[in-house]
Amino acid sequence: MSKRHEKLGIKQTIQKEWMDRTLRMVLAGMTEKEIRQDLDQYLSTQKQSGGIGERGQKTYGMAIGILASWFAPEDDLRGFRDEALKIARVIPEEEWLPLHWAVISAAYPFWFNVAKQVGRLFNLQESVTQVQIFNRIKEQYGDRETVARNARYTVRSFVAWGVLQESGVKGCYKKAPSRQIHDRKLAVLMMEAALFAIPEGKMAFGALLRNPAFFPFELSVMTSDFISRTSSCIDVIRHGLDDEIVMLISASCA
Repeated sequence: MSKRHEKLGIKQTIQKEWMDRTLRMVLAGMTEKEIRQDLDQYLSTQKQSGGIGERGQKTYGMAIGILASWFAPEDDLRGFRDEALKIARVIPEEEWLPLHWAVISAAYPFWFNVAKQVGRLFNLQESVTQVQIFNRIKEQYGDRETVARNARYTVRSFVAWGVLQESGVKGCYKKAPSRQIHDRKLAVLMMEAALFAIPEGKMAFGALLRNPAFFPFELSVMTSDFISRTSSCIDVIRHGLDDEIVMLISASCA
């Protein structure tokens, strides 16, 4: 298990435009030092809730740590990040949201796990509350104030990204219309992210396709054979006629 599976790390609301700005700089070939300098200056003027305003050094320093999943990922995620960059180069910028979702999910599994609990609730009901989300995530991470606080920032990020909508009742949310993922390589990348987000690095194929952490999206229909042919990271193990396990071949996916 990587240490990232234990950490929380979402210590403030993350705006999608910050992710877009970071990805643009990576694609432009800027160095890590140049990107950090740009973000340090830029984020010092940005409010967590969006827009311009003064903020504390400590707060936006935390944001840079999350944005670094694009320009300075952990060693075992570099191959995965590089594949995400290949896709980013050939799709319009307005379609980058699922790429950001995948990269953060792999680098910060807490994000993925909060999304999974939100998705599970939406499978049962039309709206969800903060209390319901927090209670479920505490079952996994423990009943600590830091868990609830990080979950709150994650949910607020979902709202900022437009995948959750405020219902008009405080602390209650509706699901935004799902985004269609027509690019199969992007869909496969999201499945890789899910496998990186769980300590075991493997999951039943059907459970992976229907993972509730993908609640904002509708993924293209595909077979396990297509996934294993498309991804250098993923292997498929078959038990009998219908039982298929999808797993990471290696942490590096070189």
